Amino acid sequence: MVYIFRPYLFVSRYSLYTVFLLGCLQIHLGVICSVGIWILSAAKLQAAQAHQTWKSPSGLTEQVTTVNPESAEQFSKPLPYQLEPTPILMAAPENFNPDLRLPPPLPEPPQQNSSPPPLPEPPQQNSSPPTTSTKPKTSDAVLESIDTDYHYETDNFGQTNFFLEPTVQFRLRNGNKIFFKTGFNFFEQRGVESVTNFPLQVGWQGKIGQATLQTAAGVDVFNRLPTALNLNAKVEAPISPPRVSSSGRLLSVVVLSGNLEQGPYKSNARTLDNQITAWRFGPDLYWQIDRDTSLFSSLRLGSYNDGNSDVQSFSRLERKFGQFSLAANLFTWSYDRDLERTSGYFSPPDFLVYNGEVAWEGDITNFLRCRLAANLGRQRLKGEFDNANTYQTRCTVKLSPSIEADLGYSFSNVRNQETGTSAYGGNSFTGQLRVKF
Repeated sequence: MVYIFRPYLFVSRYSLYTVFLLGCLQIHLGVICSVGIWILSAAKLQAAQAHQTWKSPSGLTEQVTTVNPESAEQFSKPLPYQLEPTPILMAAPENFNPDLRLPPPLPEPPQQNSSPPPLPEPPQQNSSPPTTSTKPKTSDAVLESIDTDYHYETDNFGQTNFFLEPTVQFRLRNGNKIFFKTGFNFFEQRGVESVTNFPLQVGWQGKIGQATLQTAAGVDVFNRLPTALNLNAKVEAPISPPRVSSSGRLLSVVVLSGNLEQGPYKSNARTLDNQITAWRFGPDLYWQIDRDTSLFSSLRLGSYNDGNSDVQSFSRLERKFGQFSLAANLFTWSYDRDLERTSGYFSPPDFLVYNGEVAWEGDITNFLRCRLAANLGRQRLKGEFDNANTYQTRCTVKLSPSIEADLGYSFSNVRNQETGTSAYGGNSFTGQLRVKF
């Protein structure tokens, strides 16, 4: 319980304070540069709008109501493909209830001009020669958003992981997107010297026919470990045409995606200290069965540089009843070898978790929306069963039409390490600040 009342903003007492300030300074410099770029881009865009209205491609901005809790009517995000794929390398039982993948955005019907084209003007005598157009061009890249993710997790066995990662996103003139991600991460664990990480990543997102492609590559810089490369790629395409109601609500769609990711396995300080990296790949399936029922299923195969391999699967069936919802979750995880004592990461030969979820989501005020959820079930590790419970809450605050903030908390006793006969308890604080331009 002591972790609940720890000052979560300062991840460590004294040893982290200095490196945290350095990390924040790096983030502040990145944000200042981003705002400077936005000011220059905005000035050019305002000059262009005096002559024409810039229209962004609608293929990536259509809004519909989906099963994602964050896609509420008042706080619905543009049906984004999340520029940053779910961190597969951080997949673990404590992430038992991930946000569901959104279906692909719906194409906007072509606009029809009902008015006839203007008739050509008759030639005039002694007309002056044509003048060269001085119409300004739109910017090649426009700052679209800055999203800052916050994640702080602790457990009753002395492990602490902290992530603070801002992502700056630009929209290109052709509708594609590029993004830059940096941040400050910290890992602390009993018996291991703490590890500080500064991720740097550049990514691109675009459409090829009906498919959406995302790629990203970068480096992970550590305070006392060698620099490591990271990369990820994802291709996502609908395998059935989406159906939408007259009000714009999604009725049905089937989406299949393929994922590939490589990089340091950011499980804990000991795993990073052992310089464990992994390749992980596999498909995701999202099926909107009807307007209130959805199915999400994911499979991941992993290959580690210490010779180990794993298979991980997750499935979730959800049904909505107005502001309430019921869901069933199933998670399985198996490794070829149990190397937790040597490599440091949780590597169960046979791990199973299943539970049922009851949730409520609704508006508290016109600018505050919250979600409460409770998961009750069982977990099996090495043939022994135990209770598996998770309690979650998350609120979204709409600070302005262009600024939103999320803050969430969860407690779970689903294991993410060997604890023997001792009970496991993990606390997690998450948040995101979204600024759109």
